[in-house]
Amino acid sequence: MENNPDNLVEYGFRRAIVTIVAILCSLLEIVDTTIVNVALNDMKGSLGATLSDVSWVITAYAIANVIIIPMTSWLSQQFGRRNYFTASIIIFTVTSFLCGNSTNIWELVIFRFIQGLGGGALLVTAQTIITESYPVEKRGMAQAIYGMGVIMGPTLGPPLGGYIVDHFSWPFIFYINIPLGIIATILTLMYVKSPKYSEKLKANQVDWLGIVYLTMFVGSLQYVLEHGQQDDWFNNNTIITLSIISFFGLLFFIKRELSYKYPIVNLRVLKDTNLRVGVLLSFILGFGLYASTFLIPIYTQSILRWPATAAGMLLIPSSVMTAFMMPLVGKMLQKGVSQKYLIVIGFLVFFFFTFWMYKIMTPDTGEEHFWWPLIMRGIGLGLLFVPITSLSLSNLKGKEIGDGAAFTGMLRQLGGSFGIAIVTTFISRFGQEHRAQLVAHLDKTSFQVQNQINMMQKGFMAKGFSFNEALNKAHQVLDFQVMKQANVLAFMDIFLYLGILFLICIPLVMVLKTGKSTINPADAMH
Repeated sequence: MENNPDNLVEYGFRRAIVTIVAILCSLLEIVDTTIVNVALNDMKGSLGATLSDVSWVITAYAIANVIIIPMTSWLSQQFGRRNYFTASIIIFTVTSFLCGNSTNIWELVIFRFIQGLGGGALLVTAQTIITESYPVEKRGMAQAIYGMGVIMGPTLGPPLGGYIVDHFSWPFIFYINIPLGIIATILTLMYVKSPKYSEKLKANQVDWLGIVYLTMFVGSLQYVLEHGQQDDWFNNNTIITLSIISFFGLLFFIKRELSYKYPIVNLRVLKDTNLRVGVLLSFILGFGLYASTFLIPIYTQSILRWPATAAGMLLIPSSVMTAFMMPLVGKMLQKGVSQKYLIVIGFLVFFFFTFWMYKIMTPDTGEEHFWWPLIMRGIGLGLLFVPITSLSLSNLKGKEIGDGAAFTGMLRQLGGSFGIAIVTTFISRFGQEHRAQLVAHLDKTSFQVQNQINMMQKGFMAKGFSFNEALNKAHQVLDFQVMKQANVLAFMDIFLYLGILFLICIPLVMVLKTGKSTINPADAMH
């Protein structure tokens, strides 16, 4: 190669290709996180599995993701970044084929786990590759381009999955990765460069204990988050045991990484205040992004009775708006607009989105009511993603950029898992509370209630039901209406609390030092 290998900045055509490969890979990984959600029913049928078995298809992938992300920076140094990135794409592509060909549910779960190990690596490595291919003054723009992939991904998954399941069959949600994976592998080998790292570790220096503790911590935590609600949280022995394992895994992991000479995860980069607060903000961003991506399709499908594809399509304008915002935000950062102010405005806009959703939710909200709130969501996410990432990494140099990117990536994913777990729990908890309150206020002796029951009873008798059967059916309908109303109130509560969470973050942002958007290019390189 004619370029000095230590200088990773690319120009012109080469930079365009590197950017396309990095976005393609991060999109592949993130779309795969959510594309499966719509296909679970079909998998259940064709593989003869129960709903709790089939939910492992999502859990296994998420656990593998969260385990591999923090180790990515270290693995890149061991094997060379290009080799590691290529290997991850190949693992992801081959296991996509094996997932589609699975003959029973546990085969599928094992292949999904291995696919998650390949996929998690793609996400963070793509971010580091993009960051380093752009000169320092254009880093904000680089993060914007990468961010488009990360925010579009979760939203593209459900409608794409819905379309494939409706028109083909579920294995095709995996087969679709194969041609894209092959193209990405070839382009990576041709165009992506590896930084020069100092000597690699010998096998006996590898932090095996660190890997074990990390796996104990995040693997157990991810399981608890995914299965807590359906297993009744701390009334379940498995959940209690895994929570304890996760807690001690975290303690041992921190102790090990701070004392071992060659740690698998460089915790020392967290000395930087901007990265510490940035990691927390990434967690909140993941929480808001995944929780809202999860809530809206569930609300439209379970309460408003929309078909899967329509529910998935609803989020697309929001994603397009985010994609439109990203380059604008990148340009603002280049012109020296403070990241802090953009983040504060982003949190405010996201709060307005949740408050607006809280206002429009009814048992029969029309599609047209969602348009503007979701556009607002797109603007908010667009204002948050790039400034949070560039502020987190703004004081880091050289190898630390990869370590920092791994932390922000891991916490965004964990934030998403927490978001979905907490939201699932609260939908059923708040739903039960509201149902109890509504039933308490439902006066069976009031004229209005009696009148409604009589009307429904007469309607059922006209269809040929006996007096008692018709009365029973009328009570069932009333009960169903109460339940539906209780669920709507639960969704409203969750959106309101989500908004308050984003408001609370604003004072946090104000303590940050605004990062320099121009660092000495020599420092930024490995």
